Amino acid sequence: MAKARTKYVCQNCGYISATFLGRCPNCGAWNSLVEETEAPVKTAAPRKTSGGTKITPQRLNEVSLKKEPRVATELNELNRVLGGGIVPGSLILIGGDPGIGKSTLLTQVSGYLARGGAKVLYVSGEESASQIKLRAMRLGVGDSGMYLYPETDMPSITAAIDDMAPDYVIIDSVQTMNVPDMNSAVGSVSQIREVTAELMRIAKTNQITIFIVGHVTKEGAIAGPKILEHMVDTVLYFEGDMHHTYRMLRSVKNRFGSTNEIGIFEMHQNGLAEVANPSELFLEERLAGATGSAVVVSMEGTRPILVELQALMTPTMYGNAKRTSSGLDHNRVSLIIAVLEKRANLMLQNQDAYLKATGGVRLDEPAIDLAMAMAIASSYRDTEIAPTDCFVGEIGLTGEVRRVNRIEDRIKEAAKLGFKRIFVPKNNLQGFASRDKIKVIGVASVSEALQVVFNQKGGTK
Repeated sequence: MAKARTKYVCQNCGYISATFLGRCPNCGAWNSLVEETEAPVKTAAPRKTSGGTKITPQRLNEVSLKKEPRVATELNELNRVLGGGIVPGSLILIGGDPGIGKSTLLTQVSGYLARGGAKVLYVSGEESASQIKLRAMRLGVGDSGMYLYPETDMPSITAAIDDMAPDYVIIDSVQTMNVPDMNSAVGSVSQIREVTAELMRIAKTNQITIFIVGHVTKEGAIAGPKILEHMVDTVLYFEGDMHHTYRMLRSVKNRFGSTNEIGIFEMHQNGLAEVANPSELFLEERLAGATGSAVVVSMEGTRPILVELQALMTPTMYGNAKRTSSGLDHNRVSLIIAVLEKRANLMLQNQDAYLKATGGVRLDEPAIDLAMAMAIASSYRDTEIAPTDCFVGEIGLTGEVRRVNRIEDRIKEAAKLGFKRIFVPKNNLQGFASRDKIKVIGVASVSEALQVVFNQKGGTK
């Protein structure tokens, strides 16, 4: 019998060391290496496909293609994020802060699927069956007929899945599942990796759709090794402010659809309700006559969304000006301020800058640059931007406004919500059909945009 060997595994990134180290050389985390005993090597069984046949090499031109079937749920926002519905046999990971509503969302989805005739198994390692029953009754799906199984032992869960042959399985959460053969602690890197590998085998072999709930770290990333996100088919993040009722389901990886797609929900006492028109949601509390406000048409996946960007410029009280942002990339804010100072002659180096994307949404695409610049200039000059104006465009370091994608969809969404003018890159006007409901203005540089918006020829205050 081979002698058991120990290793030290970083619980932050999965790095393996033969000896204990105070600091992980891979990710730099302190005191993150935990001693684990290596599991005995098992003889690999012949690999099989979901059809039960042995895998053999196959020519590329002989591979048959078929469109993945989709199962639509009663939540259209979830269907949108998943790319049109649930793909049978897929492995879906949902992460989010504690109490944000992950279990609420999956309980609702499980109830809807079970009412439609599907066999759903809800496996919980954190709650008892009575607790899940109480939540299901509160959400209005207490009579759905889904199966509850409060268990953390993976062999028992695998046996239950083999006996029941369900259509859908919910694992809440993966950090609580335990493989007894491994001598590592529950929730460790080795346990999470082994549990996810077993769930992936079950999903692909039996064509069972499995939803996995994942805890997140204080930095907002899903806890455990990064390989966890590589193994699954879809990674969804459930985001939102605990002090507000709105929640956003964001897709960051999807093998069956587009990434960066978002779905908007509102949390009520009886569950999550869909928000059909998120643009109206983000603009409904816009203050009339306020300075430092500009509206951008941002693309979230395939959906155009109008969001209000707010800026507040105040003289600094200290030697170095402060730059603070919420929902926007801090480096991008600093870049836009530098371009405005150099190319538009705005003296911003002695101004504290506070920028925010309203509604709790996070924007990171380049097309928000022009709206950000207009909001900063509006606050600095203390001049209002017309409430029927919106902006789209990327700003380069030389002050040029560069073209963006999906301009037709952006303009159509702005016109639908009653905006009269939209400022776009001049190069986007080539081959563009003008619209009657909205005036499309092309600008080549940020200084030109400032002159048109504020009806001034000078760049100074």
